[in-house]
Amino acid sequence: MTETMIIRHATTAMLMLSLLAALASGCGVGEASVAADSEMEAATPIPVETALPSRADIFATYEATTTIASDADAPVVAKVGGEVVRLLVEEGDWVMEGQALAELDGERLRLEMLSAKANLDQLRSEYERYTDLAARGLVSEAMFESLKYDLEALEATHALARLNFDYSKIRAPIAGVIASRDIKLGQSIDASDVAFRITDTSELLAYLQIPQAELGKFSAGQSATLTVDAMPDTTYTATIARISPTIDMRNGTFRATAFIDNGSGELAPGMFARFSIAYDKHADALVIPREALIEEDDQTSVYVVADGEVSRRTIQIGIESGNFVEVVGGLGGDEEIVVTGQSSLRHGSKVLASHNPRRSYPG
Repeated sequence: MTETMIIRHATTAMLMLSLLAALASGCGVGEASVAADSEMEAATPIPVETALPSRADIFATYEATTTIASDADAPVVAKVGGEVVRLLVEEGDWVMEGQALAELDGERLRLEMLSAKANLDQLRSEYERYTDLAARGLVSEAMFESLKYDLEALEATHALARLNFDYSKIRAPIAGVIASRDIKLGQSIDASDVAFRITDTSELLAYLQIPQAELGKFSAGQSATLTVDAMPDTTYTATIARISPTIDMRNGTFRATAFIDNGSGELAPGMFARFSIAYDKHADALVIPREALIEEDDQTSVYVVADGEVSRRTIQIGIESGNFVEVVGGLGGDEEIVVTGQSSLRHGSKVLASHNPRRSYPG
């Protein structure tokens, strides 16, 4: 081997040793940097929002949606035909039962009533005269009885004519609000034509469908609350009045009828409502926000804050109502629990806690 080749091999070996040393040095720096970052991250507090459990009555509820209706809703039909000569009410007016809503041209009916009255008066005078004659035996009993029957027939004819004349005034069959006016001034209508529609909105109702498996939770007299899309921030009250004893074969449910107090007049038939029916109550229960729950591996837990760090604690829950749940085991009631930010936590994490008193149960 020549001297030149020996020098070349020596140079190559030195370069390889230098490269390996650099690589080894570089790896050490990277590992140290990662370790330092991990230690810094573990030492930096994680901002979280916390709340304290509260004591309150909590209700188990059943949620349902349906459309509000009116139980007192009646079409007002004309009982005789004629031309509309007066309109006495308009849509939106409140009317009492028996109040006149419109008048038809009743002149012909009035004359028929007067004619029947004249015939009745004439026969009644004749009957009174024959009563004296019959008492003295001057007329036959058969003739007198026939006269009596004629008088009763004319009395009925007069009463019918008077009734038809009164029917020329279209009256409200129930008290309520005029929901629609279906006739116009000067229009000729026939008997049985719909002239108005009246709805009593002071008390509304809703039909709720209850699954067979849930039927045992409900009974007449239970209270409920509801909201409507038109006023989502307002809650109204209702009461379960009755539950049908038979099942609806179309959907396999029972029908519950709920009455809604609408004394304020804010609700209207046809509104879509969301009902919440309370069927069970736990008094003075320990309650926490649902957002605090961590559910993994068939276990429910929360993060509890103490001395600036968190510990994960398994709990047992009971009734769930809206955004809150009842805790029946695992918490004493004075712990500060994490309600926001727990996705970044693990047992022992350092936290910067911000307490939110508005997270308490509103019940």
